[in-house]
Amino acid sequence: MDMKVERSRHDRLMGLPPLLRGGFRPFFLGGAVWALVVVALWVCALSGAVTLPTAFDPLAWHRHEMLFGYLGAVIAGFLLTAIPNWTGRPPLAGAPLAALAVLWLAARFAILFSATIGSSIALALDVGFLLVLAAVAGREIVAAKNRNVPIVIVILLFAAASALDHTETLGLASTTGAGWRAGFALVLMLIGLIGGRIIPAFTRNWLMKQGRKHGLPAQPSRFDIGSLALTALALGGWTFAPDARLVAILLLGAGLLQAVRLSRWSGLSAARDPLVLILHIAYAWLPIGLLLLGASILSPAVPATSALHALAAGAMASMTLAVMTRATRGHTGYPLTADRWTVLIYSLVTFGAAVRVGSPLIPFDYMRVIELAGTLWGGAFLVFVLAYGPKLIGPRRDGQP
Repeated sequence: MDMKVERSRHDRLMGLPPLLRGGFRPFFLGGAVWALVVVALWVCALSGAVTLPTAFDPLAWHRHEMLFGYLGAVIAGFLLTAIPNWTGRPPLAGAPLAALAVLWLAARFAILFSATIGSSIALALDVGFLLVLAAVAGREIVAAKNRNVPIVIVILLFAAASALDHTETLGLASTTGAGWRAGFALVLMLIGLIGGRIIPAFTRNWLMKQGRKHGLPAQPSRFDIGSLALTALALGGWTFAPDARLVAILLLGAGLLQAVRLSRWSGLSAARDPLVLILHIAYAWLPIGLLLLGASILSPAVPATSALHALAAGAMASMTLAVMTRATRGHTGYPLTADRWTVLIYSLVTFGAAVRVGSPLIPFDYMRVIELAGTLWGGAFLVFVLAYGPKLIGPRRDGQP
């Protein structure tokens, strides 16, 4: 019976367009394209070349769409791909997957044109997408009695953060940015939690394939739990009291612990594999960003924008591109090796983030530096779309669904 069921699932998936055979396909591709659109429109709006037709002010729109739009898509793609592995249940595919992707896309355009169609519609579609995603994930996890229920809670909190960010635009509340800061905090905690699982595991696997038996990444311990706990406390404090001196001290402490945590994962030993190295580079932006954020509260000499872009353009973008490239290759039948295009993606996003973080201190025209950072950083997503788009749209190389 199990073989018949498995064969039926296989035949059903093979009868679908490749783009609708797994959640990572439409959401990784759609998210990357949307990141390109957002960066291009933001740079144009910043230079005064265009006026955005959104009810959000340009900076708030840029921030919301990179956080809840782009990252919302990546989280959906990752989650819908991971759940079948966690539960053994069939993946969301076909018409239900298409409907969820269309809901995400509708929310993006609703927010962009919210000055015309209304902020309430934008809020309903945007938060509605995340709630539906949480419901789909929760149904599968609960049905399989899987232990990953907390991830559903995180998605629900992410939806609440998005709703809170919308309320400021609607004028229903004055939360002084607590909504987007809560979204930031949740994504950074996901990086800390998931990164803490996959980075040492992938590094250990690669080193063992090279014949290494010593100097392997440290096993998870109470130190990791303590680092994550302090990070959660610091980010929680920053969400609701972003200027408090105590919060700054907590952020500095969390940054130091996360730096030590990263140093225990033997990153330099695996530097010859770009797919592994980029994970360490991406994670390094987390302690850098936390340290800069804490320092920016204590001293006006440290720009808060540098801290935020270390966490966003650095940690979030680099980590998602690292996961997207690796997952796409693995789930489309390509070898887990980085070709020249993949290396270019990693180089562009890293240098783009570095330029953006340093832009307030670089002694050149600020707008030109922003344009350079946007070109480099956006170039990473353009190369991803061009190099990985055909893989996401096309069938697996090995003929599997």
